[in-house]
Amino acid sequence: MGTVSKALELLDLFTQRQPQLGLSQIAREAGLNKATCHRLLQEMEGAGFVEQTGPAREYRLGPAVLRLAALREAAVPTQAAAMPALRSLAEVTGETAHLSRLVAGRLQTIGFAYGTQHSMMVRMEDADFLPFHATASGMVVLAFQPDSLAAQLLGAALPQLTQSTATDPAAFLSRLPAIRARGHAETESTFEPEVHGLALPLFDANSACLGSIAVATPAARMGPDQRQKTLAALVKAAAEITRAWGGQLPPGLETLWRDVA
Repeated sequence: MGTVSKALELLDLFTQRQPQLGLSQIAREAGLNKATCHRLLQEMEGAGFVEQTGPAREYRLGPAVLRLAALREAAVPTQAAAMPALRSLAEVTGETAHLSRLVAGRLQTIGFAYGTQHSMMVRMEDADFLPFHATASGMVVLAFQPDSLAAQLLGAALPQLTQSTATDPAAFLSRLPAIRARGHAETESTFEPEVHGLALPLFDANSACLGSIAVATPAARMGPDQRQKTLAALVKAAAEITRAWGGQLPPGLETLWRDVA
């Protein structure tokens, strides 16, 4: 692995849950010795990608990250283009709507919206990475990848997140054709207990799946009527966002969605 790759992997360690990290923790999580890690961090600090803060001199993301994010969003405003449909989806369903996109082989949350009808909601966090094997979003994205890429993205180790989480890669991959045939993925209590997920894929101009849109609902509220309403609203939102991103649905999928919704 080259120096640039190592440095970029360090940036991936910063999350909403751990926005500040000490040198020892960064080195441990990255699997690097402290001297190498410190050298990489110093170089990134000089370029503005990280900065130190507080008495413990912990690291956090620096202002250069904001500049690049703003440039990317200005050139390809994926989040801004999707937010009207995402907010409408949350309002129609009364639940948590969230948007994810493939980023360097992982599925990252890039936007979410909450319904206003209930006080108890499924909560999301910006920039979360969603596990492919345990979320409806991850499952539907893998289902619309070539088989070899789906296996590569899934990986060999599937952590047990709840009692309902699939942990056998081969068995999991065997379920993907059925998801692709349905045009959507559905889960319950596989990522978080008592949470139901419904997700549809999103596509680029070449009809390649690049992300998903989903609704997360407390399982107790997901009856047959709510499920049908959610699926119909997801179909509408997925088509709108795919168009807003300049994408094209694969042949037959639009008809399939119309039939199931």
